[in-house]
Amino acid sequence: MIAVTKTIALSEDEIDERFIRSSGPGGQNVNKVATAVQLRFAIDASPALDEAVRQRLKALAGRRVTRAGVLVITCDSYRTQERNRGAALARLVDMIRRASVAPKPRRPTRPSAAARERRLAEKRARSGVKRRRAASGEERE
Repeated sequence: MIAVTKTIALSEDEIDERFIRSSGPGGQNVNKVATAVQLRFAIDASPALDEAVRQRLKALAGRRVTRAGVLVITCDSYRTQERNRGAALARLVDMIRRASVAPKPRRPTRPSAAARERRLAEKRARSGVKRRRAASGEERE
């Protein structure tokens, strides 16, 4: 079990890992060894997540979620499979942690009377500056 939060724990069999060849520099090693990891997590099939967390996770993941609802995380930052595996798993756990926090509901507010008056006074002042510029611009031509 992978502990994500106090209430969310993922089972290891929910995560599918595939090792692929890494891109970029690395000499002969990069051509021979599959060190990059592609981690797949089926968001819709996970019993550990409730519906609200699923929706937030999908929104947070964006284009990394397939049409089938599978989150794909690829990591090729390191030269070893084990470090890439750990980094990809850490990314998944971090993403689920962020999705598990419900956004604070916005309380609608109104500007104070003083703030409204300040805004209107600034608009009048700006309007006056532009009016004076336009009047002096006609004289120059």
